[in-house]
Amino acid sequence: MTNESGQAQPRTVVVGIDGSECSTAALEWAVSYAQATGTTVRAVAVWSDPGAAGFDVGGGGWDREGACRKAAQHQVKPVATNHPDVEIDLDVIHGSAAQVLVDASENAALLVVGTRGHRGVASMILGSTSKHCVHAAHCPVVVYR
Repeated sequence: MTNESGQAQPRTVVVGIDGSECSTAALEWAVSYAQATGTTVRAVAVWSDPGAAGFDVGGGGWDREGACRKAAQHQVKPVATNHPDVEIDLDVIHGSAAQVLVDASENAALLVVGTRGHRGVASMILGSTSKHCVHAAHCPVVVYR
């Protein structure tokens, strides 16, 4: 990929984060991969309106985006501290996690998503977000378990 002046642009590794242990492990893997390949990391946290899913959450004073951003910063900070030589950008985006990550994959070298930590037969089944990303992403996808 080149910019307007014909110079190669660094490719980005996009990783979905949601505060879970699995997404922290996926973030760690993405940062290690970026370090090995000389790329940057774009950590993407997604927030949505619970009311959109049919829940009556009442009280519109809660800053969902701010809460998501704070949680995402808390998740990224120790990983960034452990890998100071890797650039990690954080985006907090409103929408459906699966679609936001697919959209973010459009200009990425790689998309990294976690999967649920189920055991037994359920462990063979991808979560709905990771499954959607595998089928719709614009770049290769790593599902980190």
